[in-house]
Amino acid sequence: MKATSTKNNFLIIGAICSAAAALAHLGCVVFGGDWYRFFGAGEQIAVLSEQGHWYPTVATSVIVSVLFIWALYALSGAKVIAKLPLLKLGLCTISGIYLLRGVAFIGIMPMFPENSLAFWLISSGICLFIGVMYAFGTYKAWGQLN
Repeated sequence: MKATSTKNNFLIIGAICSAAAALAHLGCVVFGGDWYRFFGAGEQIAVLSEQGHWYPTVATSVIVSVLFIWALYALSGAKVIAKLPLLKLGLCTISGIYLLRGVAFIGIMPMFPENSLAFWLISSGICLFIGVMYAFGTYKAWGQLN
């Protein structure tokens, strides 16, 4: 009897979280200043968005694209979709970025003084959780990622 591989729930959860983060960012583009404020982007970005400035839309759209690509890489690593190029490198890099963002917020905070401590703690906790999902999922799938 052929052994069946178990689902990689870590990478599936990571993909869902990345996609949810992408959708939240997309909501900021669509719904504007109040969403930017709610998600802690800072008053300057919210005001620029309300004024119709291009910067918040472009910057946030880049983030949306990256997060959706990261979700696809997690789904690929979980064998839910076809294998994407440089899958091992991609999953390791994504794991590292999420984990770094989760723990390095203390060094990043001074660059964004408008963001509240609550924003930093919540967003960093979320990034740390997602990073752990990607890291555990990548570890679990490692031998199958060739």
